[in-house]
Amino acid sequence: MAGGSENFYGGIPVFRGFARLMDPALYAPLPDDWSVGVADIVESTKAIAAQRYKAVNMAGAAVVAAVTNALQGREFPFVFGGDGASFAIAPADFDKARESLAATARWVRDDLDLVLRVALVPIKAIRAAGADVRVARFGPSANLSYAMFSGGGLAFADTAMKRGEFAIDPAPAGTQPDLSGLSCRFEVMPSARGTILSVLVLPAKGADPAAFRKVIEDIIAQVEKTPEAGRPVPAGGPPLRWPPQGVEYEARARRGGSLALRRAVVLSFTLWAYTLMRFNIPIGKFVPKSYVRQVVENSDFRKFDDGLRMILDCTVELAAELEQGLAAAAAQGIVRYGLHQQDAAMMTCFTPSVMRADHVHFIDGASGGYAAAATLLKTRAM
Repeated sequence: MAGGSENFYGGIPVFRGFARLMDPALYAPLPDDWSVGVADIVESTKAIAAQRYKAVNMAGAAVVAAVTNALQGREFPFVFGGDGASFAIAPADFDKARESLAATARWVRDDLDLVLRVALVPIKAIRAAGADVRVARFGPSANLSYAMFSGGGLAFADTAMKRGEFAIDPAPAGTQPDLSGLSCRFEVMPSARGTILSVLVLPAKGADPAAFRKVIEDIIAQVEKTPEAGRPVPAGGPPLRWPPQGVEYEARARRGGSLALRRAVVLSFTLWAYTLMRFNIPIGKFVPKSYVRQVVENSDFRKFDDGLRMILDCTVELAAELEQGLAAAAAQGIVRYGLHQQDAAMMTCFTPSVMRADHVHFIDGASGGYAAAATLLKTRAM
């Protein structure tokens, strides 16, 4: 590829300390020959009202799993958004990404009875519209890094997709993406502090960037300096039962054989895995206690993709304080925001190999999550 742009993401240094995420020096502009992929569930609010939270999250995580598997595990920047996902892709990987998105859209329609909208937008089109896509790499643990995005380009791509531009049609009926490693075996995680708070904060139109940066940094400082808020994943790992609540989704994500056969395979395998985890039985290099520790450390519960997203376990009082501060910032024309409270958080896992430490675990609220927060944000913006 021209200019060696295939090496772009791997060359970005990993930063530690989430409080640094608004430092513009951490973000590098995407190469001009890259593209941005965007995906979201159409009418996710209705699906959530029907209590289909897990299906919505599974669809969003499936986008990441399908593209990762299509690229044979090569690193690329992505972000999980609850009811969808966004990512950036090098030109040599464009066709593979397109095929995997089309296949995922078909699978979501056929197996989850949802409509997944997908698009691939050239970075040149984003810059021509006056936006940009800049990428940083945040390391939540020594095992893993994932992408942060700034510049307004993801928001532009998402809006363009919703207008029908750069759209990718679903693949023919029966096409299934490679979703190996995608699972949802853990139970929901009840709040230990009072409430699970979904936080979504975006810049208001025309907002002063310095003022927006200060609001975000103040929120992060407030959360990190108080014992009243923190990671929604218990220190000992999420609850695990058998049969797991996600058996049906994991069976539908597998390839080969009838659905009944896939259910039987998943039930058998999860029983074996549950036994190992429950009684801490190591197998070869797999040590259950180490894996659970990695699950906790690798949980993706806070991120930045043109706006701040967090799933927090916090007190009701802190949730009220955060809302009060955000309401004041919104009144000053600095932010648009949505907050949604629920009783528990949930996890959707992408574990290509339990023998590696870089598995990622997507966190959302168990009763609406990011999608519900986004609905509130849109309501306030009207």
